[in-house]
Amino acid sequence: MPTRVPVTGIGCLCAAGNTLDEAVASMLSGQRHGKPPARFTTTHVDRFPVFCIEDEFEQVSDVEMLRTTQLGLAAAVQAVRQSGWDLDQLRELRVGVCMGTTVGSAMNNERFYSEYRNGHTPDMGPINCFLNSNPAAAISRHFGLNGPCQTIVNACSSGTDAIGLASSWLQAGLCDVVLAGGADELCRTTYNGFASLQISAPVLSRPFDETRCGLNLGEGAAVLVLESQRVQQQRQMRAKGYVIGYVLGYGSGTDGWHLTAPHPDGRGLKQALAEAFTTSGVEKEQLAFINCHGTGTRDNDRVESKVLGEVLAQIPFHSTKGYTGHTLGAAGAIEAAFTLAFLRDGIIPASAGFSQMDPELSVIPVTEPTTIVKEFALSESLAFGGNNAALILARGEAGV
Repeated sequence: MPTRVPVTGIGCLCAAGNTLDEAVASMLSGQRHGKPPARFTTTHVDRFPVFCIEDEFEQVSDVEMLRTTQLGLAAAVQAVRQSGWDLDQLRELRVGVCMGTTVGSAMNNERFYSEYRNGHTPDMGPINCFLNSNPAAAISRHFGLNGPCQTIVNACSSGTDAIGLASSWLQAGLCDVVLAGGADELCRTTYNGFASLQISAPVLSRPFDETRCGLNLGEGAAVLVLESQRVQQQRQMRAKGYVIGYVLGYGSGTDGWHLTAPHPDGRGLKQALAEAFTTSGVEKEQLAFINCHGTGTRDNDRVESKVLGEVLAQIPFHSTKGYTGHTLGAAGAIEAAFTLAFLRDGIIPASAGFSQMDPELSVIPVTEPTTIVKEFALSESLAFGGNNAALILARGEAGV
């Protein structure tokens, strides 16, 4: 029988809100906060809109570190608080950390490089900051944890892969608890890179819409507290009703087709979906909805909708990137957090930006907030390099 991995805490912050509940409320009311970048400058003629976290979020460490790691640590603190763990008790267990990122594992210190290349001896502060900023290591260090620690850099599937790998650690008996998720910041390097690929939209993104013209970048982080069934059951004997949901299945597939484009037939995505369904024991008819990757680019939406029409027809689906932007290595984790919250609340928001069906696509996303009653959902990620990952998640026994 498939193993259910309990989720007992979720931390999340993104442009839609600085907590999971704030973000869900914002999405259900249809709010979109994309605007031109303000935290960095660019020489591009077009100022592509981005989804930035504008409100100050909780700074939980005095150690100097990159914004990506600050976001990840803030989400981890939220998650641990919600889980109800006493830190002294947590440190007595084997607690791992598994985080996905992309920007957070690259140095973006243009001034340092410029000074060095011009023969100067630049201040080493930026380098020391970078060395303090491995997201998984920083979270483990902050809480004083002693389990396995891994940062996954697997493009836009990184957050999904981190949760899937963390679940396997628990199933294999390597850990008692794992903090798993993803974090990524908005920065000039990423902004310029996506602009050079000509897939940044000059307007707010329109996933699956006929007039879609590209993606908007975003930033954020999400962390889930995952527990072994043994630990969760021991805790449940002392405190009832704290399980938010479950990770039931995980699948990964690489189609090896192109550096930045998915296989036209969705070969890798189909492989990831098949593995996720097999490991979860869930049938596709049991799904309440699908949280799609849904970037708003021509190729991604075409391939993803093709797979949905062939493999998962008639199941409601949406994209949440119209509310958060594409948060890269954090996207899969943020969307897993959203998926669990939607299952908990029994409702999903409309797919932001969609208004006009593309005759080339055989399916359309939900266009208004939609009530759901089934207990399972799918969250999927399509990434550069042909990486594809999928999670099948379940509602918990009680709301929180």
